[in-house]
Order: sequence, then structure tokens, then C-alpha cells
Amino acid sequence: MPFLNGDGEVVELHLGARGEEISESNPENRFRTHWLDEVDALLDQVVADPPRPLVITATGKFFSNGLDTDHIFAAPDQLPGYLDRVHALYAKVLTLPVPTVSAVNGHAFGAGAMLALCTDHVLMRTERGFWSLPEAALTMPFTRGMATLLRTRLTDRTATEAMYTSRRYGADDAVRAGIVDEAVDAELLVKRATEIAAARSATAGPNLALIKRGLRGPLLDDLARQTPPGVF
Repeated sequence: MPFLNGDGEVVELHLGARGEEISESNPENRFRTHWLDEVDALLDQVVADPPRPLVITATGKFFSNGLDTDHIFAAPDQLPGYLDRVHALYAKVLTLPVPTVSAVNGHAFGAGAMLALCTDHVLMRTERGFWSLPEAALTMPFTRGMATLLRTRLTDRTATEAMYTSRRYGADDAVRAGIVDEAVDAELLVKRATEIAAARSATAGPNLALIKRGLRGPLLDDLARQTPPGVF
């Protein structure tokens, strides 16, 4: 299960299990319902007094492989509510009253790739791992909220290529496309993310959340819309 490393002036949210390179219960850090519950609760802890900057990362092969497809196929009637929960996670990360940095340690696919874009700054490790939106290849559409997130956080050219072609971007290509801000060697990834987050710590507080909501207003409105039945 996800956990917080709260030592120091920056909090780290790890998307996988403590002390394990691969979580036996969720090896790809997919958005399982209990995983969503746990991440939501941990984010509440992050903003408790005193609020501290946040780094979101993981260990092993995956940052996150996105939606829980087993759950989607097993309970299609629950899909709209499930996607609404994913949208709520995005909105929560987008509006946290603290500086946020993603340290993408491995594959970030689909909903996991979009989660990385919800932070203020995005780093990705070099040499191994891809950022990708596989929906087109999987004949799955994007929800309205997801499309707005991608359109907001990426250039039109990059969003068009990523969404239409399911291209897999390595770190250097992701920097050139404007998907991530920096490519960093694996052993320095979290350290660099912590440095960036700590440098912005003075801005933490309610006013930062207001600024983020003002900047992301139309996106937040689309994420708040209920997903209609039959979206897939």
C-alpha cells in the first residue's frame, strides 16, 4: 500500500509498498479502489499542520500503470463512479496548498501518466521507463476531464501526438515534448525533486491553493462533472 516518508522538510508520497521494490498486492501501482482510498487519506495528512511540500514517487519498474482494468471489466456498471474517483484524485493533487513535484521512477501509463501531470513540476528518470497514453491503442476514449487535463498541461502538438498515437516517451523525449521538466539519473531523482520542492516551501499555505484553483478553474470544472454511463 502507498505510504508517506515524512522525514525532513519535504514529504514523500510513495505509490507502492514500504520496503518493497514491487508490491505483491499491487505490483504496477494501479488505481485500485483501496489504493485510491489510501492515497486520498495520505494526501489529507500532507496538508495537515504544518503543511510541507510534497514529492510523489515510487520504486521498482512502475510509477503507475493507471486504471484498474480488472475492476473495470469485472464491474462495468461501477465504471462511472470509479472514474469520478480518479478525477477527484487529480483535482485534489492539482489544488494541494503545498508545492508538488512528481519524480517518475519508471513506467507511467494512462491514468498514471496523467497523475504525474497533476503536480506543479515533473521529473523523470533517465534510461528506463516510459510516459505513455495507451488509450488509442486499447480502443479506449478519454473522459472529458482527462482530455482537459492533457490539453491544459501539454502543448496542443504534444497532446495530439500522445493521445492519437499512444507513443511511448523516454525521459529525454518527454523533456523535448514538454511533458516533463527535467530528466534526472535514477540515483538522483528523488533528491532533485526534494530540492525543487523545498525551494518553494515558503509558498505553502491556503493562498497557494487559491492561486491553483484560479489557474485551473475550467479544468477543475470538467473534472468535477459526473462521468456518464457508457463512457467506454
